[in-house]
Amino acid sequence: MKTRHAGIPVRLTRTGFPSLLIARLNTEPIKMPVLFFAKVLFSIALVAVVTATATSSPSAAAKPGDWRVFDTIELRSAKLEKFKKWTDVLKRYEAEEPEELQKCTITAAQKCHLAKWRIFLKKISERPELEQLALVNAYLNKWLYVLDPVNYGEKDYWATPKQFLHRSGDCEDYAIAKMKSLQHLGLPSDRMRILVLQDLNLKVGHAVLLVEYKGKVLVLDNQISKVIEQSRIKHYKPIYSINESAWWLHRS
Repeated sequence: MKTRHAGIPVRLTRTGFPSLLIARLNTEPIKMPVLFFAKVLFSIALVAVVTATATSSPSAAAKPGDWRVFDTIELRSAKLEKFKKWTDVLKRYEAEEPEELQKCTITAAQKCHLAKWRIFLKKISERPELEQLALVNAYLNKWLYVLDPVNYGEKDYWATPKQFLHRSGDCEDYAIAKMKSLQHLGLPSDRMRILVLQDLNLKVGHAVLLVEYKGKVLVLDNQISKVIEQSRIKHYKPIYSINESAWWLHRS
């Protein structure tokens, strides 16, 4: 499946890690079986056009407010229609959100995870923002990590907070629940992104929540107990990041 961004072809593919979509530049070599020299000249001209388009496009140019996630160049797009799992989980959460405020009685079968979550958020609502980040990260990291094929019988499933709290989940499910938690605490959506990346140590795909805080980018990670600055992590290679209004392709 291919799309285009800033005039550059982008292919949506999968990592070897179960259930993570990644986006990468299409760098497959051009085949030149017949008119070799003519096609070489054409390829050189095409590269020049693509380079000029990327560097002249407002989306490709560095702007004030760019996060420079792990020192990458960010190519921004507001077109989210290719990210079906992301847009679908947002729609499902919109329908489920009213349930969070319903009364709940704890029984052997009913653990009232949604109610407990919202009570927790209310209790920390007056805390300083940095403390809220740490508390939300620690609270949700208590849930067990469960792969999508085991949990849902699917290779890739993005869960709502309700589903995550009741069934646990994998890395993007932690990130989504943390994002929605912080939105309930008043953090603006444009200060948060879910980052899909490659863990170079484990050689698997991964996802975390990024939060902009006083000019710094902080990482909320289900693999790390504390909230830390992105500069402290050396083994993550960003692929794309996304929030409710846009997505960013990351290039080294």
